[in-house]
Amino acid sequence: MRAISQTAPHPFTISNYRFLWFSRLSAMFALYAMMLILGWQAYNLAREDMGVGASAGILGLLGLLQFVPLFILTPLVGWVADHMDRRWIARIVLAVQAAIALTLGLLTVTGQISLWAIYLISVLLGICRAFLGPAISSLAPNLVPKESLPRAIALSNIAWQVGVIAGPGMAGPLYKIAPALPYFVCAALYILAVAAMLMIGPVKRSAIDRTKGPLRQVLDGMSYVWTNKLVLGAITLDLLVMFLAGATAMIPVFARDILDAGEIGLSLLAASPAVGAVIVAVIFSFAPLSRNVGNKMLIAMAIFGLATIGFGLSTSLPLSMACLAICGAADMFGIYVRGSLIQLHTPDDRRGRVGAVSQVTVSASNELGDALSGGLAVLFGPIAAIVAGGAGAIVITGLWSRLFPQLGAAKTFDPPDDLDDNISGNLKRNKTPIA
Repeated sequence: MRAISQTAPHPFTISNYRFLWFSRLSAMFALYAMMLILGWQAYNLAREDMGVGASAGILGLLGLLQFVPLFILTPLVGWVADHMDRRWIARIVLAVQAAIALTLGLLTVTGQISLWAIYLISVLLGICRAFLGPAISSLAPNLVPKESLPRAIALSNIAWQVGVIAGPGMAGPLYKIAPALPYFVCAALYILAVAAMLMIGPVKRSAIDRTKGPLRQVLDGMSYVWTNKLVLGAITLDLLVMFLAGATAMIPVFARDILDAGEIGLSLLAASPAVGAVIVAVIFSFAPLSRNVGNKMLIAMAIFGLATIGFGLSTSLPLSMACLAICGAADMFGIYVRGSLIQLHTPDDRRGRVGAVSQVTVSASNELGDALSGGLAVLFGPIAAIVAGGAGAIVITGLWSRLFPQLGAAKTFDPPDDLDDNISGNLKRNKTPIA
């Protein structure tokens, strides 16, 4: 197998990729600002009538409401991403999210925001994320050379994590000025994301086998994940680690009732994981990882579990922020390795369907993990829920290293040679940007 070139064109030299990157940055900024305030409003509304544990359960319910539509729609959205113009899928979904943010702002201004309204919005956001994820993730490999893809993934993750930092970082202070203001700012950011997506020109795509019916094509995508043990191991490792050790849903609980940090502390805690993640992503954007990638991913997942335990036990805001930053750095390490392996080991004509399977597992780990944390918090308290989840993540990482030896055996990102003929539309040999 050939080593991935370190002299490949930088993704930012390709105009289509630059527009995609800016659209992702703006959309992630808006999404995480909106989700933080949504959770904050829900928790405070619940605390009017409930105790800490029951109110924490409400935050878990929000995650579950986002996951259910995504899970149901996964077979459809993967097929759509492989058969329709991925740019237009993203444009439509981002426009809908702008409308959702505007609606939340109006409900807040008029005093009509309620738990039931937040539940409905959570379902709509789950539908939007179901369609957007596979379209965006499978679009990037069509815009850059294969040799540049690991660096492009690192840059995309920078856009994501800067949004995770900047979104919550501005949401708390804006909420203190006026509760509806963060939502109106998010609506404007989504409009900017749509505008950037409209600037992306025609994109080359590999041919789709249209001799098979839609159901068979959906099953082919799932079958590919099941039979490729490297892809399956990477996806399921993330599923279980993040399912058990996700701490983000409990941030409002820790900010209000454990650390007594208020809205500013809420923003600082919510942004902390992204600070660590951005540091790692920036490093990889300049110096892409190239050796012993599988074992390094496994070590990162174990560190994630340890840092989660530290967060659960902390009673200091600075220490809690540091633990969450380590969580973010470890998670980004795993995201970078996993994303590069999956994208480079999957033919282009199946990327949408494989991306949909990957997305539903990521969402299961996040949203269902939020629901699990909320449920455990109701039964045992938020601290015990977080500590137990971190310990479980460490156990799963050790077990997966034995069940899927392909993970540790992945020394580089190199795909099998027979994939090269199947991966088209990624400028593998053409150094000229697609216009």
